[in-house]
Amino acid sequence: MQLDPRRILIFRTVAREGSVSGGARALGWTQPAVSQHIRLLEDEVGQALLLRSSTGVTLTEAGERLLRHADGIAGLIGSAEAELASLQEGAGRVTIAAFPSALADFVPRSIAAARAAVPGLTARVIELEPPEAIEAVLSGDADIAVAFEYDELHDDVQLARIPLGSDPSSIVLPLQHELASGAPIALEALAGEDWVAGCERCRRHLESLAADAGFAPSIQFETDDFVAVQSFVAATGSVALLPTMALRVHAREDVVVAPLADGSGRAVSLRHRHGAERVPAISTVLEALRRVWDERIG
Repeated sequence: MQLDPRRILIFRTVAREGSVSGGARALGWTQPAVSQHIRLLEDEVGQALLLRSSTGVTLTEAGERLLRHADGIAGLIGSAEAELASLQEGAGRVTIAAFPSALADFVPRSIAAARAAVPGLTARVIELEPPEAIEAVLSGDADIAVAFEYDELHDDVQLARIPLGSDPSSIVLPLQHELASGAPIALEALAGEDWVAGCERCRRHLESLAADAGFAPSIQFETDDFVAVQSFVAATGSVALLPTMALRVHAREDVVVAPLADGSGRAVSLRHRHGAERVPAISTVLEALRRVWDERIG
């Protein structure tokens, strides 16, 4: 026996309406069409489900038992429709992998904006540097990577890329430093300084810029924590190169921040699997990330 779920639901409507004609009206169908589906369902069951009379229909024992299951089927379909409708409106779960300074302000504000637009949306966040964040998207462990690249280092991966914009680099100096006026500084002016380096990608960028400027930086301290970088600068008299995004979130009062004279920095982008933008929840978060970047950072 193989029952057609659609016919079961037609049978349920007829049973609830009390007649074939009433079921037809409720369904918006013709009475002959409904009668044919009931006959085919009875053929599938192998026995009568309805007893017809001039006053309507009466359920047989088989019909009563089938009706109980039909109510369950209708309930499950209704639940499925409600869940899918919610997802279509942008609700659902999205996992975002992002680097620390993006998580300090930009990503939380974007998630808040997405949830304000679609209250049923939930977001999970993973702190990862760009290579690991991109790998998480490629492996399916994350839906969106908030990543950055420098001119000398690009991620050549088969993911969709949404450019957000540039995040310029800044020099962080101790208060007593002779160049601590806040004016733009050329990197070569700091050739003899001790340096604090950040993540591996940021350290490689510093080394590349320094090589172009004709020196190798004396890196004495390394930390991924942009707050700790400033603490080392203030406490040890060293200098550092930090992205402006990190300094917008927190800048110590006992350091001076100056623009890098050449205006260089990192390019921030969003990465996701091709086609993921058609998933409403992911689309909602992507749009929120773009909007918040343009309003607060871009």
